[in-house]
Amino acid sequence: MQLLSWMVRAICRVNWLLGQFFSWFSLAVVLICFTVVILRYFFSISFVWMQDLFVWLGGVMFMGVAGYALLTNQHVRVDVFYRPASHKWKAVVDMAGSVLFVAPFVTIVFLYGLPYVRRSWRIMEASNNYGGMPGLYIVKGFILVFAVVVGLQALAMVGRSILILADREDLVPEYFRYKRGG
Repeated sequence: MQLLSWMVRAICRVNWLLGQFFSWFSLAVVLICFTVVILRYFFSISFVWMQDLFVWLGGVMFMGVAGYALLTNQHVRVDVFYRPASHKWKAVVDMAGSVLFVAPFVTIVFLYGLPYVRRSWRIMEASNNYGGMPGLYIVKGFILVFAVVVGLQALAMVGRSILILADREDLVPEYFRYKRGG
């Protein structure tokens, strides 16, 4: 059980750090978008690469924080039934959801995304827009990052569920425990 607890903590820590890092991209997206609007409407200047940049940063941010969203329960759930449930019932629901829904989803995303990402890296794909940014292949690589971070967090949810069902909630990291009363 200690090894399982260590694995849950390690995965949660990685996704927490990724969430902290990639959440700053939202500020960059807003600032770049604001700059694009000001340049275009006040100075009649436009840079295609800047338009690419804020869209790409937004995509990278959302794919990079997906595991963090799962860690912090910011994903979609039917809380009418889940919220009042006991911790053990929540553990069963989380385990079933992770195995039956999340695991197949991230497997399909990874398997179907891999050839797409490989091709993009092989040709060093860039923006289709004239004057756009190079490096689109890096952004597309985040499709695989998305699948991995969500898959790992689902694995951590299964580990948490096993610990709770084994009456070892004390081994679950404090920030990853179910909250009392909700």
